[in-house]
Amino acid sequence: MIVPAGRINKLFGTEGGVMLSLYPAFPEDFTTDTPLRVTIDALEVPLWCERFERRGQSGATATFADFDTERRAQELVGLEFRIEMNGEEDDDEFYLEDLIGFAVVAEEAGASSGRAATAAGETGACASGKLCGTVTDYYDSDANPLFELEIGGRQVLVPAVEEFIARIDFEGRTMHLVLPEGLLTLE
Repeated sequence: MIVPAGRINKLFGTEGGVMLSLYPAFPEDFTTDTPLRVTIDALEVPLWCERFERRGQSGATATFADFDTERRAQELVGLEFRIEMNGEEDDDEFYLEDLIGFAVVAEEAGASSGRAATAAGETGACASGKLCGTVTDYYDSDANPLFELEIGGRQVLVPAVEEFIARIDFEGRTMHLVLPEGLLTLE
């Protein structure tokens, strides 16, 4: 079974190194004998690690064969990678990291229908005062886990808490959030 295992965040060094964010599904016993898989131009591409070094629980640095320059490694930045897992996994289990890339519809509880759309700019406005965008990242923290949303060309951080998630459609890859009034307009 191939599962989402992390994201390539940014360049690291000048010889094709990259920083990785590892999802909880990433195996503790990972070896460079197993390729990481990314999708480039609608094709699944295996990335063979030449070097892999963990940085804490949810981070790592890596260099990949055939991506040995800064320019080549830049092609990988922002891509989610997957890994083949052996063993039984609970198919119903999901992690908040799995929501990265989902379309999001957000509305403010108690806000008048036009006020939320005006606050975030018209480009992110959907029907009846709701705001449309995308979940672009997830920041895992015991104290304050956050979703990074792109709405109307702006990056907005909102708490990733159950109370704000009204509905998740996994097949349609959408999430509906109901947020406290004024949260989307904080700077």
